[in-house]
Amino acid sequence: MRSYSTIYLSVLGAITFAPTATQAQDTTADKSVERIEVTGSRIKQTELEGRSPVQILDRDAIDRSGLSSIGDIIQNITASGSALNTKFNSSGNFGFPPDGGGVGAGATTVDLRHLGAKRVLVLVDGIRWVNESSASGVGGVVDLNTIPLAIVERIEVLEDGASSIYGSDAIAGVVNIITRRSAVGATVSTSFGQFSKGDGDTSTFELSFGGESDKHSYFMAASYNEQKSVAADTRAQSSLPVPGTGLAFGSSAIPGGRFIINDPNTGASLDLVPNAGITSPNYDPTLGDSCDRTDDFHCFTTADRFNYSSYNLLQTPNKRVSLYAQQRYEFTPDTNWYLRALYNQRSSVNQAAAEPMFIGTFSPSNYWMDNLTIAADNPYNPFGFDLIASGDDPNLILAGKRPLEGGARRFKQSVDTFYIGSGIEGQLELAGNLYYWDVNAAYSTNRAKQDNFGSYNARRIATALGPLATCQADPACVPLNIFGVGSITTDMLGYIQPVVRDTSENKLSLYSANITGDIIELPAGALSFASGWEYRKYTGEYMPDALTVAGEYNGVVSSPTSGSLNVNELFVELNVPLLADMPLAKQLDLSLASRYSDYSTFGSETTSKVGFRWLMQDELLFRGSWSEGFRAPNIGELFGAASGYDAVLSDPCSTPTAAVAANCAALGVPANYQQPNPQISVVTGGNRELAPETSTSYNLGMVYSPEYASSVSWSERLDIGISWYQHELKGAIQALDAQTQLNLCVQTLSDTFCDGIGRNQLGAIDQFNNTLTNIGSIETSGLDFDIGWLLPQTAFGQFNVRLRATLVEDYTVLDANGQRQPKTVGIEVNDTAIPEWSGNLALNWQHEAWQASWTMRYTSDLEESCGDAASFAVCRNNPSTGQNRLGSTTYHDAQVSWSTDAILSGMQLSFGVNNLFGKEPPICLSCSLNGYDPSTYDMPGSRYWYLRASFSI
Repeated sequence: MRSYSTIYLSVLGAITFAPTATQAQDTTADKSVERIEVTGSRIKQTELEGRSPVQILDRDAIDRSGLSSIGDIIQNITASGSALNTKFNSSGNFGFPPDGGGVGAGATTVDLRHLGAKRVLVLVDGIRWVNESSASGVGGVVDLNTIPLAIVERIEVLEDGASSIYGSDAIAGVVNIITRRSAVGATVSTSFGQFSKGDGDTSTFELSFGGESDKHSYFMAASYNEQKSVAADTRAQSSLPVPGTGLAFGSSAIPGGRFIINDPNTGASLDLVPNAGITSPNYDPTLGDSCDRTDDFHCFTTADRFNYSSYNLLQTPNKRVSLYAQQRYEFTPDTNWYLRALYNQRSSVNQAAAEPMFIGTFSPSNYWMDNLTIAADNPYNPFGFDLIASGDDPNLILAGKRPLEGGARRFKQSVDTFYIGSGIEGQLELAGNLYYWDVNAAYSTNRAKQDNFGSYNARRIATALGPLATCQADPACVPLNIFGVGSITTDMLGYIQPVVRDTSENKLSLYSANITGDIIELPAGALSFASGWEYRKYTGEYMPDALTVAGEYNGVVSSPTSGSLNVNELFVELNVPLLADMPLAKQLDLSLASRYSDYSTFGSETTSKVGFRWLMQDELLFRGSWSEGFRAPNIGELFGAASGYDAVLSDPCSTPTAAVAANCAALGVPANYQQPNPQISVVTGGNRELAPETSTSYNLGMVYSPEYASSVSWSERLDIGISWYQHELKGAIQALDAQTQLNLCVQTLSDTFCDGIGRNQLGAIDQFNNTLTNIGSIETSGLDFDIGWLLPQTAFGQFNVRLRATLVEDYTVLDANGQRQPKTVGIEVNDTAIPEWSGNLALNWQHEAWQASWTMRYTSDLEESCGDAASFAVCRNNPSTGQNRLGSTTYHDAQVSWSTDAILSGMQLSFGVNNLFGKEPPICLSCSLNGYDPSTYDMPGSRYWYLRASFSI
């Protein structure tokens, strides 16, 4: 028997009601339209269809995926956009995004309709979940890795705006994770999988048990999940900074050191690298600027550039341990008390190449490195004169050292999530009508700490390179040698290399009370309502290491952040039956909803929604809605202090084209300027004057379940659904795309774009402010297609086919000045993509103890700018010069399982392979790391097999 339809009807702040709540269920009703998957109402009603599209991922679908993370499963649906996952090696130079939320290292999030993870509301059993904190900021989104898959019964994804129903954040949709409520006996499940190349092992172990009595039920679960790393250098595509370009885009901070200097004694301008194997090089000034050298140096060439990619990770290690318990007790036949609690601990690691030391203003990094002097009396200075990085006449233009002696940068996160919720729910009868009520309270925290190994104290570097007397004045100081591979000793590292420790925490307190029921009987049915109140308090803080606060950290800068906000909300929802049992209107209902939100930070906001459900006949249903939405600025966006990230940017004034050469000169850039480092430090920060984002959403759809395809020789049933959506977002909270801002500054010289971008006397960008604002608008529209076909039962078993596809028709982003931003349909930009088409086609088969499935995941082709890689053969120059086409991609997943009741109380064994044919992702030349987009594609070399066993006891 197959589940075709579900409605999740709950009152605000409550989870599934006691036994009377409608649940996902199998049905064999003749009226096929009742099998439509719908959600989004808080009114308890009997209809199994509603006004908004919802996608249900039941436990069978979850198990067929072969995945062990809720986030990875949701990111495979066709409405999903580009979101963070464990394929992002997010720490290191990525730094801090403008929203104050940090990099979310080790987290997995969800994005719907490509509107961003912050515009998706995540609920667990109808209750808001605490936002993530990965010890790099105050996050504004939920980390789905804090919710163990072992406790999930099903996942409901509402693909429509729903702020009037759920409040802030529900602009693109809602993800509601329904947990298991009860069990009788125990279940043990374990799995193991790895990539066909023998790496990336994933192991899981789950234990759940429960029991029931007349008045009491309970359910408990414990789970362990470990995912091991995959190194970038194990796959050819990710082994170079930009695929197909060799070391051309490698770093100029190299293990032996690169030194661009002006010899004050000879006037020679030099760009030198110590020869291999030399840690005490000799310098011969009589050679001048000749590259035909007989001393211990040679002139820098592309072959000297450092390949930082070999130290990156394609898949980051992630370990999760969780404990969960819930119980329900019946005080009276009409009143129940529930209590549930969860503890989840996540350990994860990100890794980057050894932290570079960039000295000098040609590649600005921080105060100490930009202004230090490598003293003539430093015992390791081979040049015999002071190398001065700043002042009126600096002679040290750039020193770039990659200290492999200190090891790779490793960022180790430890994240603890705690949740406890309790409430009373019941029903009462008044004037012949039944009313359902509930009162709830919940408290949750997400606390993270991050230990950063492999970074450096910039002030101590300056001291150890400076005058010998200054170093000797500090008893701990050891003079530093940066000249040559392996030149830095253990004692030197002991002075300049600390362990940097950052912490952050998010807290959420929530209280709610709700009631729902029928008001009066009308000719077409009962006039129903739901109403309630909710109070939430958010508290968040981020505390970087004292070294960072003091400005001595050599890595990406950040500042402490803390803040809190609270909100009181009231809502009301009505369902008004208009017609019933009429020609062309078996049932026509109108729904109305409105929610008032009063925030402590910006004031109040009211959002409303109007929807209709038109059951024309048993075979055909039309539905639609218009809704207002909003998203309140979160703690990181409001209170985020000045922080930074090293953006990978291409400076248009580096070997400029004729079209911008004059503008570059006007900006003070020398004619021969070449950008030494593609990573430019960008300073970000919050804005306490932010207003909430507002949106208008439209949804119109139909579901057709033809009678001619029901219970016939070739079909048991056929369901066809089409939905059109449109979201119009205004006052979007974001920073202007940094590359776009830089390009427009050079092209227009307008203060609108150039304010906040500064350059030093060498032409290098030494200031780039990119703070948040209510920047403009986002509009997107598209179509969803859903076809389900269940074939008749035969002697060979039963088949069913499910096709889900999404067409994105339009996606337009405008800044506050009406300038169109680069993110749009069919384009890969800034590590995100919006495919025009995405689709999933699944074929499932079941016969007695056997089940099998075959799933195809499709993504249409994309285009990207080749950027500085345009001159290389890897740039296809397709569809136009300087453009690269990322071809369409189809992945194939297969699984077979066998079950029996003859062993213990039941056993199931499953074997599956994801990406069965080893399809490689298309090469991405504009992506920041690993040569592909990890939010859109499976990683290189990702054929993955797994074996799972489950036992009931």
